[in-house]
Amino acid sequence: MRLLLDTHALIWWLAADDALSSIARATIADPENDVFVSAASAWEIATKHRIGKLPEAGLVAADVAGVVSAQGFKELPLTIRQGQLAGSLPGIHKDPFDRMLVAQAILADMTIVSNDEVLSAYGVARLW
Repeated sequence: MRLLLDTHALIWWLAADDALSSIARATIADPENDVFVSAASAWEIATKHRIGKLPEAGLVAADVAGVVSAQGFKELPLTIRQGQLAGSLPGIHKDPFDRMLVAQAILADMTIVSNDEVLSAYGVARLW
């Protein structure tokens, strides 16, 4: 399975936080699955840390690529096609970071690991 971690799923995974569901934790840990982290999540972590919404994420914000690599996860860059789709999706979800993750999951046939039930309204596969 190809998994795309929502930003909160990545942060909870790194912190071994019980907020991450046991199903999500087991699926991420399964070596048979490819786990991806979007450049949009790096942008979101850095932005939210800078403005004080993620004060605990300082080490991650300082080196998202290094943290992702150390976990054995793969980077997912942003493309123009993904940006175009994210911008043209119906306004079900207002968060631009989440809209980008939905577009990336749709175009790359990935399952989003997220507790955000609203994402399912886009017809994207979601695991939680």
